[in-house]
Parts: sequence; C-alpha cells; structure tokens
Amino acid sequence: MRKSALLAMTLVAMLSMSACSSGNNGGNNGEAAEGGGNGANAGTNANAGANSGKTDGDAAATNEGAANSEVKGEVTFLTNRTDMIDKEYNDYEKKFEAKYPGVDLKFETIANDYNSQLKVRIASGKYPDVVLIADAIPNSDFPKYFEPLDDIQFSDELNFKDMKSFEGKSYGISSGGNTFGIVYNKQAFAKAGITDVPKTLDELYADSQKLKDAGIVPFASNFKDKWPLGAWSNDVVSIISGKPDVGNLRAETDTPYAQDSAYFQSWSIIREMYSKGFLEKDVNSTNWEQSKKDVATGKFAMYGLGNWVINQVIGAGAKSEDVGFFPFPADNSGTPKAPLGSDFFYAVNKGGNTAAAKAFIQWMIEESGYEDFAGFIPTLKNKQSGLAQLAEFKGYNPTFVEAVAGSDKATQIQNEAKIDQEALVQEFVLSKDPIKVIDKANEQWAKARKKVQ
Repeated sequence: MRKSALLAMTLVAMLSMSACSSGNNGGNNGEAAEGGGNGANAGTNANAGANSGKTDGDAAATNEGAANSEVKGEVTFLTNRTDMIDKEYNDYEKKFEAKYPGVDLKFETIANDYNSQLKVRIASGKYPDVVLIADAIPNSDFPKYFEPLDDIQFSDELNFKDMKSFEGKSYGISSGGNTFGIVYNKQAFAKAGITDVPKTLDELYADSQKLKDAGIVPFASNFKDKWPLGAWSNDVVSIISGKPDVGNLRAETDTPYAQDSAYFQSWSIIREMYSKGFLEKDVNSTNWEQSKKDVATGKFAMYGLGNWVINQVIGAGAKSEDVGFFPFPADNSGTPKAPLGSDFFYAVNKGGNTAAAKAFIQWMIEESGYEDFAGFIPTLKNKQSGLAQLAEFKGYNPTFVEAVAGSDKATQIQNEAKIDQEALVQEFVLSKDPIKVIDKANEQWAKARKKVQ
C-alpha cells in the first residue's frame, strides 16, 4: 500500500528547496567503507588491512570492479528525447561505458506518440532492453513484458516506488517527478504590461488578450503534435476535480466525458483559448522544437506543461532569470492547485540484456544528472532539485494533488473503446458541435465498459 501522505510531504518539501546544485552525488558511489562500530573492531580491521595490504576502500573498489565486469554486452535504451541524441546522450554513453567497459550502450528514439508506438513494438515482441512506460499498459500486464526491478540497490528510497507495481513487485522506476503549471517568458509579460501572474481563469484570459494585443502569441499549444494535449486530459482535469484518481473513476460510469465532468470543463478552456485566438495562428501546423525557440525569444509567452520543459526553453536560448513558472488557474477561485506525479518510468525487457539494463537504470538515477538536465524533481528522496523555477512555483502555495497508480480497468476500457484522448481533445476544440464529440466518445466508452465488465 502506498504511503501517499509521506510521499506528498517529501515531494512538497523538495519543491520548497531553494535552488541549489544537485549534480554531485556525494558519497553515494565509490566511498570507502567505514571500519567497525567500536574501537576494538576498528583496530582489528586496521590490522587486517595492514596485513593484506589493502584498505576497506580498496576492497570495496575491487568488489565494485568485479561486479561491473559481469555486466556485459549490448544494451539499447528506447527514448523519447530526440533532442539529446548526438549531444547529452554521447556524454552518457562515454561515462556509462567507462564504468562498465564490457557494455556497448546504444540509443534508439521515438519522436512522436511514444506510448502508442511502444505498444505496437511490445505487441510485436521486438523492443529494446530499456523502455519508458506511462499509462497505456495495465500494471497486470507488466509480468508478461518486463523484468522486476526490486533487486536494484539504490542509495536511498525512491519517489513513486509503487506506481508501476503488480503483486508486490516493482516493474518501473520513475525517471523523475513533475508538477504542471504555466511556464512563461517574463520579458513577454513585461512587454504586454503584465505585472503579476494571473491567479484566476478570467485573469488568464485577460492577460492573454493583452499579450495578443501586443503582438505576442499568448499560448503555445503544440496542437498538431498531439502529445502535449495530454495535459488537458490529465493535469488540468486533476486540478479541476481535485481528485488524483479522476482517471480511474471513469471505470465507474458510462459517461466519463459528460458536460458536468472535469474533462469537459478542461477541454472547454483550451477550446475557449482557441476561439479567442490565444493559440498559434494555425494550430494544424505547429512544431514542437520550434515552439521552444519561440517561447525562449518571447514570440510566444506561455506553455501549459510540466517543469520538465523549463530547461528545454532555457536550452533554446532564454536566460534562466527570464523564465518563470506558476500554477495553472483552472477556475476563478483564486486558490491554486497543482498535480504532483511522475514522468515516464524506466522498465526492462524481460527478454533483453537485463543485467546491463538494470545497471543503466541505476546509473541514470544515481549518477547521470539527468533529473537536473530535464528539470525533474529527483527520483531519489535525498536529492534536492536544482531548479529555481520550482522554488518560484512553490512560493504561490499551491495545494498538491498527488498522483495514484492507474486503474487497470479504466485502462482496459479505454483501450477497448479505442479512445485516443489527445485526438479527442483535438476534435473537441475544432468541432462546430463539441457536444456531439463527447456524446460519441461516451457511447464508445459505454460499449467498451460493458465488454470489460
């Protein structure tokens, strides 16, 4: 059973940390083992070390080297981070192979719709050693495809440890934690005369109009790329409902997308933004990589995404001090809320090079520094976030809605209904009659639910 309250407090505490470097792993790796717990034992250990010609640290290093030499062969990681190919991943490859000389680390990418394409790869029986899993695969199916990961010895407890578990075994390790809000260009806000971030939905609309009047695109939706629209079926829905299990609760009704649902309310917000001209001029020709440059330069003002995009905007040319992050105001209450959850989870192909795959996952979590590069809340509980914008976000005192494990039944119904929620958002926003869109989706859901019952 997940210790939700403890985890929530831990992550909130991490978010409240002032910006500081967490790239140093301290004594987690390669540190000499201490001697005994008292003077007599310490003396015995010292004598033993003198007689053998080796210190405890030497012995630890020898044992680590022996263990590393047992990890061999080719291992491939299927990643969604196409932007890191021939850049950061080259550095990762060199460092990992230096630690594990017998390993040949390779990277393979999926540029768009990672979840759907991964499902196809898994169904074919041919998929790489390390993959990323989200919510498209029911937890009960994990033993068919993935290796349990409980034997990986991490240096500290993990956040979201039980999210991808089944029957007491863990099949997924979080790549890092996220919250959702609005990433914004402070210079664009200043140019439009906006002196404070919007605290209500009406204020968000009003500020968007100011940005539009100033010749700035208020909101980068990345509509065509589709996957960024997942925030409107997950994060914004969690904010509106205040329920971390809102996605799971769909399994209890035939009409999860009805007009009184959090889904309808969420999709109505982005539809309103589209109708007012607050999104890209042509939403059917948006480009993800270009949008990061546009937000960085202030051509676009805002993203409705997670903290993970902050460093990508900075990497696209923005000064860190010009990039801010505040809670998404999904209503007019003035009370900020924010979801708290994990990004993708690492999983290991049970038919692959499992030893090297597990070593790679441990290295990614313990040593790579990926969480700071990606702007994540670290997976290890004893690590601090190095992202200044998370400190700003916490300063608005949002109430966090912590994610819970997905419901296999809800996932099965969605798969049976063949409902692509991101595509459904696209249809809802562009349709002349959005009620027909949700009626059709509810009909599909009800039929699928009857079959799955």
